[in-house]
Amino acid sequence: MKIFEVRELPEYELRKRIAEEEENLAHLRFQKATSQLESPIKIRTVRRLIAKMRTVVREIELGKFRAPQSAPVPKEQTEQNTTAQQ
Repeated sequence: MKIFEVRELPEYELRKRIAEEEENLAHLRFQKATSQLESPIKIRTVRRLIAKMRTVVREIELGKFRAPQSAPVPKEQTEQNTTAQQ
């Protein structure tokens, strides 16, 4: 799952998927311990997916990932515009 796909999911869905993937990771680790894991790469991919989802949840909590808004005008430009109008 790509990061842009993760960002499209609502927060409640992300939290639900994180819990599911953590459970999946526990199963994979158990399989590894019992030498039944077919591909050890699966553990890495699940861990990375969990990290991506947790990162997006944290961005949402901090308010960094929101719909794009107009950028604030730098102070220097507003000062230049007011002096030019006078």
